[in-house]
Order: sequence, then structure tokens, then C-alpha cells
Amino acid sequence: MPRNGPTLILVHEPEKACFDRLVADGCPAERAIEISSYLAQSTDLACEFGQLAAACEKRGLAFSQVELDDAAAVLAKADPAKTLVWTLTDGIAYFRGGASPALARLKGLRTIGADDSLFALCQDKFRSGAVLGALGLPVPPAGLARNGAWLVEPPASPAGWFVKPNRLGAKIGIWPDSRAADLGHALELSRRVFAHYRDDVVVQPYVAGRNARASFLGLRPQTGVEALGIAFVDFGSDFQTMADSLALYGDTGQAARDAGAYAEPKLQPVAASQPTADRAIRAMAQKLIVGLGLKDVFSIDLRVEADDTIHLIEFEVCPGLPCFDFRDYCRRQWGMSLADAMAETAASRLRI
Repeated sequence: MPRNGPTLILVHEPEKACFDRLVADGCPAERAIEISSYLAQSTDLACEFGQLAAACEKRGLAFSQVELDDAAAVLAKADPAKTLVWTLTDGIAYFRGGASPALARLKGLRTIGADDSLFALCQDKFRSGAVLGALGLPVPPAGLARNGAWLVEPPASPAGWFVKPNRLGAKIGIWPDSRAADLGHALELSRRVFAHYRDDVVVQPYVAGRNARASFLGLRPQTGVEALGIAFVDFGSDFQTMADSLALYGDTGQAARDAGAYAEPKLQPVAASQPTADRAIRAMAQKLIVGLGLKDVFSIDLRVEADDTIHLIEFEVCPGLPCFDFRDYCRRQWGMSLADAMAETAASRLRI
């Protein structure tokens, strides 16, 4: 690799850095472990940084992984003509990765992924849902509660409601009883979430259907929705809980795997059984690309009913790249390992 050649900088916030900061701020260790588990993809990808560096070198790129606390100093010295910044972990409240694309923009550096405004939007489920609804997308309408009091009352729902923290991901604060049959229980869940995490809750009408995820990596800049990988995700229950998520990723997940308690969810292509739904999801993704500005790398979580009715649950601009579903997507769609797919994506943006 020539000195001062084109470089991919991967910025990430480690679990431990988040955990230490939360504990220093007075958060109980048990809660800090749960909250910082959102950053498990940083833990899971760290053991592959060598593979990613080798994949970049094959394509004429240098590779540098930078922890978030060091990012400002590193990006300040980067050459805008030869540098691409990829933000692995996001966050605006409990997590801070959303600062990375903003720092890159301040320096005039090219980035992989959506602009920094979407990094903030997708971390606030209530505001995000309002924007998605304004775009005419089929997102369930939501109420908002804080510590047992309504800020916005949810609509009526004969099937009950689903309650989840507003600014926390990775199923943090989702328990087996997070589907509420009555609004009294929804408010009780909001008190529990506030006591544990000091977060509001989004309360949405429960929607039926199978869980599905649409994954996207634009290996080349012109890649479109034809490259979406859309799969049903079957983890053996109606919805995934925090305990399920903790058993999948990071150090906690590794312990579960070592103990034989790890069961990877099953993936089935939506097009194989519901091609009409597959086409509708691709059209929806195109709306998100044009209307919202999603690009390069993202994921969409959905519920798909048997009659092909689609419910858009949320989107991510920093999908869990080392997770089982995104690795499967890279193999199926691009015939590549995760490291090679990431390196090829970066090289396609840095070629001059």
C-alpha cells in the first residue's frame, strides 16, 4: 500500500467505552450492560479487523479502525481527497456514534451511508414514525408515554398494543409482556422502562404478521433496490425480547453460545412464498431512498401478513453488519464474505 494512499476509516464506539461512561454517570452496572449491548457489533467485528484490512489491501486501500473517542483527532488530519469514513455504530442519546458522520461532514470527508440527520432521526422512534407517516409509508401510528403519563395518547387497537423504548435499540427494554392487552399495562411498562433506562416508550397498535428484514449494501454507487435482501426472520416466537438479543451478540452472546444456549434465527426469502410482498417492500425501500435519503447501507424491519399487507416498523442506517442476517445477505446477494463486501464497497467509492 503506497504511503498516503486511499484509506477507509471505520469509526466505532466499543461496548466497554459506553459501559464505563454509563457507570461513571451513575447507571447501575446491570443496566449499563444491557444498554451497552447495543454496541455488540463493535465487539463482534473487532476480531475481523485483520480480515478487513487484508481485503482492503487487495483492492489498493489502507484500512484504519478508529474508536469513537479518538475520531475527532484522526478525522481532523485526514485527506478529503483520499479518505472514506464508514460509521459502524450510531447513537445520539445513550450512544454517541451519530457524531462520526457529523465530524466527517465538518472536515469535508466522504462517507458511506446516509447523512448525519438520519443518524439522529432513526434513533428517535416517535419522531421517525411521524416522518415515515408523512411520507405515506405504512408505519403503525404511535402514542408516547413517559413514566406512566401520556405525552401523546395512542389510537384504539382491538388487538392490543406493543410497547418499546423510544431511543434504545437491540431489543433493550422489550420483555415477554411488552405486548399489552390494555393501556393500563402499557403505562406500567412505561414506568418500568423509565425506572430502568430513563427513556420514554412508543406505544403502537399491535400488528399481525411475520417478522421480516430488508438488508441493503450498495456494492457500487449505482446499486438499486434490486439488491435488497428481503427475508422472513423466524426466532420461534411472535417477537424478539432483550434476553433473545443478549444471547445473540457480543461478549454476553458468546457466553451463551459457549453454554450451548445460542439458537440462530432462521431466514427464509420473502419472494419464495410471498412475491407480491417482496415487490411491495422494494417499492417501499425506493420511497425511503428518494424521500428520506437512505443510501449505501441500511436495513428495514417489517411485519408481513399472509395477505401481503406490509407494516413498516423501523429503519436503521447502521445495521448490524456482523450479525447473522447481514452476513447471510452478503453471501446470498454478493457471493462475498462480510469483509470482502465491505472492502469492495469502499473501493468502489475511492477509485479515482
